[in-house]
Amino acid sequence: MSSNDAQQIERANATGRTPVVFVHGLWLLPSSWHRWVAHFKGADFAPVSLSWPDDPETVAEANAHPEVFAGKTVGQVADHLEGLIGTLERKPAVIGHSFGGLLAQILVGRGLAAASVAIDPAPFRGVLPLPVSALLSSRPVLGNPANRSRAVSRAAATH
Repeated sequence: MSSNDAQQIERANATGRTPVVFVHGLWLLPSSWHRWVAHFKGADFAPVSLSWPDDPETVAEANAHPEVFAGKTVGQVADHLEGLIGTLERKPAVIGHSFGGLLAQILVGRGLAAASVAIDPAPFRGVLPLPVSALLSSRPVLGNPANRSRAVSRAAATH
């Protein structure tokens, strides 16, 4: 557990308020939820934006070392988040976008959340048709065969 995750969970538990867990998607970091965290805090919830395994602290670190994102399965990330959510004293609402939405669905399916919001979730295994927009947005990364089995920042892939 990162020190940032531990601090957020400790603060959430200390408030006695309902926690809201924000789960980021691929190519993002927990900081992508900061505006929503502030909004939910102002609405008397205890918001936390949790990290995935090995998430860098900053966008600059992520761009400098994209390899830290490689080699993780959806199950490993879900297990990591399950461990973090398990340290909350109250069952949270879980909100995720894109891949975070898929993870939110997995976490609520495991009985870890009181409620779940999956914003434009990534499809789960077995869903074959993808929207054209999903294919186009991932083309800079997935369209290069040299990127197989390694992590690449979208910013680096589009240059």
